[in-house]
Amino acid sequence: MRALLLLWALPLGLFWGWYFLSLNDLSFGYIMFSRQLHDLVFQIYGEILGVDPSLIPGMVAKACVFDSLIVLAILAFRRRRVIAGWIRAAYARWEGRSAHEAGPELPAE
Repeated sequence: MRALLLLWALPLGLFWGWYFLSLNDLSFGYIMFSRQLHDLVFQIYGEILGVDPSLIPGMVAKACVFDSLIVLAILAFRRRRVIAGWIRAAYARWEGRSAHEAGPELPAE
């Protein structure tokens, strides 16, 4: 699971790091962070996709949000028992019971 999270977060961090550095022309002497390369990359992608280059960052952001929701849903599904226990404990605290009393009520003998 850690590998999945790493393979998900690392490309997002690299892309958005490059995007904001090149958008603001914080090149640090490297051409790959220059505004000219930023504009060229989005112009090429715009021509390939047939859309205005200024729309591409929003499209990428929507795709990142959608992919993030899928990854979080997979994570929640894998940890559903832990999450359910946490919700039961929180509900018990809200009702005023302690977490130890929150278990199933057994019938009186």
